[in-house]
Amino acid sequence: MQHLAVVVLVPHSRLNLGPARLPQQLQAFVDGVLWLSLEELGQQADLDPLLSLLTLPVRPEAELQASSQQILERRPDLLSAVQTILLERLPLLTREDLMEFATIPAKDLRHTRVAQEWIEEGRQEGRQEGRLEGEAKVALRQLDRRCGPLSNATTTRIQALPLGQLEALAEALLDFSGPADLAAWLAEHGG
Repeated sequence: MQHLAVVVLVPHSRLNLGPARLPQQLQAFVDGVLWLSLEELGQQADLDPLLSLLTLPVRPEAELQASSQQILERRPDLLSAVQTILLERLPLLTREDLMEFATIPAKDLRHTRVAQEWIEEGRQEGRQEGRLEGEAKVALRQLDRRCGPLSNATTTRIQALPLGQLEALAEALLDFSGPADLAAWLAEHGG
């Protein structure tokens, strides 16, 4: 005969899961369940780093730094998991704060999945900003030739347009015959 054990991980033992009185068969099953409180587990001394990692999401914020450092001292390969949990628990941490918080050397942080995601997000934002800036410069140069010198207010309005509207303006300005056409286009398109 095969014996099975059901283990349920809970953040703490204060959870009230279900009604106080269960049907007899269900109560017999629930009585056989091993309930493991991560909060209580985290209070044990000298935990294995993997078990300690399980407790990071429920540890008090004041204990996160020391716990993270202890895990990484014994198991540097858990850096990505520790980093992910810390970023979830402390979303306002900057990259530098995270490195200092968990004493992660910059060379190790750069090669983690989260750091690669940050780098890629930065690249995408930079590309988008560069494209927006370039589109605005081209449109402003063409408008200057087509409509004459633009006022600072008009230039600022055009630079504030989203990319889609800048592209539409770049096409529309080919039909402009003067500043009145630009003013009408800006009024019509909310710029």
